[in-house]
Amino acid sequence: MADGSRRNHGSASPFEPVYGYSRAVRVGNRIDVAGCAPIEPDGSSTVGDAGVQAARCLTIIGEALEALGGSFADVVRTRMYITDAADADRVGQAHGAIFGAIRPAATMLVIPALIRPEWKVEIEAEAILETGI
Repeated sequence: MADGSRRNHGSASPFEPVYGYSRAVRVGNRIDVAGCAPIEPDGSSTVGDAGVQAARCLTIIGEALEALGGSFADVVRTRMYITDAADADRVGQAHGAIFGAIRPAATMLVIPALIRPEWKVEIEAEAILETGI
């Protein structure tokens, strides 16, 4: 968009430049945060159970929102992808620790696998801010 209303934000994911995507994109008053896997700033995977990994995913989401002028309070929808249904409570608890009072529309899906075998969860978010750019 030539008018400057589109802003992209990148993170530590080694996949962003290779696969051609941004961690988050803001257009007007909307921020879409791509699926965030448990990746540390150095590109390594977060060590720990699904709850620990979900907390890392949510931290990445929070950083992306903040970089584009938003916050967790602006989130209207999340999607959580888990590889083991037994991890639903751990991931749900991590999600609830951030969004308990906000209560966005949320979906949790059990999928066969994520890109790295050590990843147990990936989370994405959509936010709508009250004001535009």
